[in-house]
Amino acid sequence: MNPYCLKHKVALVTGGASGIGLAFCWELARQGAMIAMLDMDEKGLEMQQQIFSDQGYKILVVVCNVIKEADCNAAINQVLNEFGKIDILFNNAGITQRGLFEKTDIAVFKKVMDVNFFGSLYCTKAALPSLIQTKGIIIVNESIAGVAPLLGRTGYSASKHALHGLFTSLRCELRHKGVHVMIVCPGFIRTNLQTRALGSDGKIAGHAQTMVGKADTPENAAGQIVKGIIQKKPLLVLTWIGKLGYLVSRLFPLLYEHIMTRQFKKEL
Repeated sequence: MNPYCLKHKVALVTGGASGIGLAFCWELARQGAMIAMLDMDEKGLEMQQQIFSDQGYKILVVVCNVIKEADCNAAINQVLNEFGKIDILFNNAGITQRGLFEKTDIAVFKKVMDVNFFGSLYCTKAALPSLIQTKGIIIVNESIAGVAPLLGRTGYSASKHALHGLFTSLRCELRHKGVHVMIVCPGFIRTNLQTRALGSDGKIAGHAQTMVGKADTPENAAGQIVKGIIQKKPLLVLTWIGKLGYLVSRLFPLLYEHIMTRQFKKEL
């Protein structure tokens, strides 16, 4: 398989104004790609547009709330009007939640599913015609929680399981059309995702997240994702603890449940 060349490619990144999304945009820009950065954070987008432009990188920023299908369609059209194509779509925007299922409002599940699952679905659906034309790449920021249970985050895990089912199935549908789908399981990364986690009542959770191992940086994660694109990997599991967790969850699922429950139950 020939390595995927990033120069002159158009990359659309949701949740691109911070965290892994922002680090990913920098990695691609340095390799000659043109960036379409989508986010809800208008001020963050304006700041990044100035910084990228000052460095001589071509960037388009679009305010987009991915839970709204109309916003996603309009954003994709704006990118196509500006650049004429989309080569890479990184479905990165996401939220999480913490709290026992029995105590969590139904509205929290709906919001998490709207952002994580339907946001990725809307953007992929809108960008797909161009991605088929360019024989491009779809990336989805998933999680080990997309293939294994996660105590105290039933809504988050459900949304990631849904993503896993959608995008592994979509990979099968698109393979003969030359479109590649890569699923990324980042593990614990130092971003603002956890500081914005929803509690059981839908407000920002007040307690800290339990973590296994040391959190990695968004920059390291982005560098590995870019390498995964170049090599067209179908699945990319980041961090050593993430790789270990994935392996144990696949080979010894009941053992994984036992270890995960013992590790995470103290935070609830």
